[in-house]
Amino acid sequence: MPGAIMENRSTGIIITAIILFALGAGCLGAQSPPPPGSVNGSRVNITVAERTYPAYLAVPSASGRYPAVLLIHSFNGLEPGYYNLSDQLASEGYVVLAPEWQTFNQQAGDSEVGEIINSSLALLSTHNTVDPTRIGLTGFCAGGRYTMLFLPQRNEFRSGVAWYGFPYSRGFTNDTMPAEHIDTLTVPLLMIHGSRDQASPVTDIYRYAEELENADTYFELKVYQGKGHGFMIENGSLVRDDIAQDAFREMSTFFNRTLK
Repeated sequence: MPGAIMENRSTGIIITAIILFALGAGCLGAQSPPPPGSVNGSRVNITVAERTYPAYLAVPSASGRYPAVLLIHSFNGLEPGYYNLSDQLASEGYVVLAPEWQTFNQQAGDSEVGEIINSSLALLSTHNTVDPTRIGLTGFCAGGRYTMLFLPQRNEFRSGVAWYGFPYSRGFTNDTMPAEHIDTLTVPLLMIHGSRDQASPVTDIYRYAEELENADTYFELKVYQGKGHGFMIENGSLVRDDIAQDAFREMSTFFNRTLK
């Protein structure tokens, strides 16, 4: 993600992080997606200041009211892999909404993305399949930064998962850093990262975790040894190797604990 990334500084804290070694990870490329009929996927529109942003909505096919997750895609756009990931999460009992936040500006500012999140929350809160008291936020790359940034600023969210985010970036338009909002973060946050992430060095994540710890803010951290940036979506497709599947389970399990 382009943007201001603060200079890396090592920290002296020892953080309890679960580290999985990528050595010997097998390929599950042939693994099947969710069973046909288990998820209803559709295109919907989100309106912000007379602008229409398309979005993907994945809903469990069985009737009922479910927790929901708002998914914020990476700088590379709402690639096909995010549709697959949304369907996979929906097949586990979540309504998932993924807006195309780059519809008008590839490098959208925080205020624009914030309005998109507000309108997305309004859609989810009024959808007849959603329990509006159980909504989570997740995002990847730039979306990981937005997760870190807006999770403390929106009371509707009960938890969030930030994938390879940027806690010390001011974004595309020199806005505030997510780390500046730590004092107002009151809900659980899971961070998922790769140890060899060059775009967002893991040392920044350790530093951010130290600040969360000092603020007595609940967080969890999962670091995958040997993995670089964007390891869940590659060439537009959802990765299905052992590490990617384990990372998905980390997110799913976290939301199961914090939303259900």
